[in-house]
Amino acid sequence: MSPTTITLLLLLFAIVMFVWERIPLAVTAMIVCLGLALTGVLEPKEAFAGFVNNNVILFVGMFVIGGALFQTGMASEIGGLVTRFAKTERQLVVAIMMITGLMSGVLSNTGTAAVLIPVVIGIAAKSGFARSRLLMPIVFAAAMGGNLSLIGAPGNMIAQAALESIDLRFGFFEYGYVGLPMLLAGTLFMATVGYRLLPDHKADEAHDTHLQEARNSVPQWKKTASLIILVCTVLGMVFEKQIGIPLHITSVIGALALILTGVISEKQAYGSIDAQTIVLFGGILSLATAMETTGAGTAVAQAVLNLMGPDTPMFVIMLVIFLLAVALTNFMSNTATTALLVPIGMSISTTIGADPRAVLMAIVIGGSLAYATPIGMPANVMVLGPGGYTFKDYARAGLPLILVSTIVSMVLLPILFPFFP
Repeated sequence: MSPTTITLLLLLFAIVMFVWERIPLAVTAMIVCLGLALTGVLEPKEAFAGFVNNNVILFVGMFVIGGALFQTGMASEIGGLVTRFAKTERQLVVAIMMITGLMSGVLSNTGTAAVLIPVVIGIAAKSGFARSRLLMPIVFAAAMGGNLSLIGAPGNMIAQAALESIDLRFGFFEYGYVGLPMLLAGTLFMATVGYRLLPDHKADEAHDTHLQEARNSVPQWKKTASLIILVCTVLGMVFEKQIGIPLHITSVIGALALILTGVISEKQAYGSIDAQTIVLFGGILSLATAMETTGAGTAVAQAVLNLMGPDTPMFVIMLVIFLLAVALTNFMSNTATTALLVPIGMSISTTIGADPRAVLMAIVIGGSLAYATPIGMPANVMVLGPGGYTFKDYARAGLPLILVSTIVSMVLLPILFPFFP
């Protein structure tokens, strides 16, 4: 079999096993990773490269920082402040989504989620609401907020780079013309219909009780230090370009600062790291790599696009390109999806004489709708363990939200970014 066929078969296997969940998600990811290495589709070094991916390093650093915030009790204290203003669980969902979405517009969506996850766990602990009903809205809002500005998500800059090669570009907030209405509509949906679709998994109450007892004896200086280090880490991420230090390095600096100052011990730092997240993300990245390098992703894209004839209406072409991006992004990561589809989109715009900005805008927005699986974007994986989620939880809450986002996009894109202006 060709590498492309093997990759597509392993993709099908991963989808089936993720939905079936007879074996843990992380184990499925490792089977796919090993399968790609053993069949020669990827060199072993390529197959396991995901475990030293920048996002994995970011995860590790932020798990430690988040763990310190939680173990010292500072996350719970922050949660107490928030719950004074948002009294009900539904109000908390709205507040969390708006804060996350707006932060994602200026900070990377992955970085925003990494910073807010421990805070929301603290809010859940303080309020008594299920963390599983509060964590999933974070990743949804982070994905939508990434469309508010040029720097909200890596895919935005990939499209910008392609446009600049032909002397075109998007304005800094131009993605927000579609992104902001989508965030508002998505938040409204999750506060109403979508609220009933959020999973309700009980946290480990014994573990939480043990942590609460431990927090009572934590000196105030440790709580304050954990918050200061978190704030400094966030500022480092916000001013990433100015200081020249990447997000993942900043997170590691913050994690080491916590250990060196004695806020948490080395053992506590290790205990904060969610191994399931690391193994799942590191393993499944090999599939995304194979989809790119073997041409399997391109084959899927071309097969779909070949179904359209020369007389296909503009709106249908836009919808097909958009939905293709949506389908791929839930299994390939939004960055990989955008990187794959942008050159295809440029070719399509040349062939049919469409505005490249319109085609790429549809690809970027569609590629951000990674709501339906735990592997669509890094933030989705980060809440998997803390929220106690299953693959079906993401699909149940995420698919209707994809439908809402698609409707908003298909109303606005033809008006704001017509293929044939």
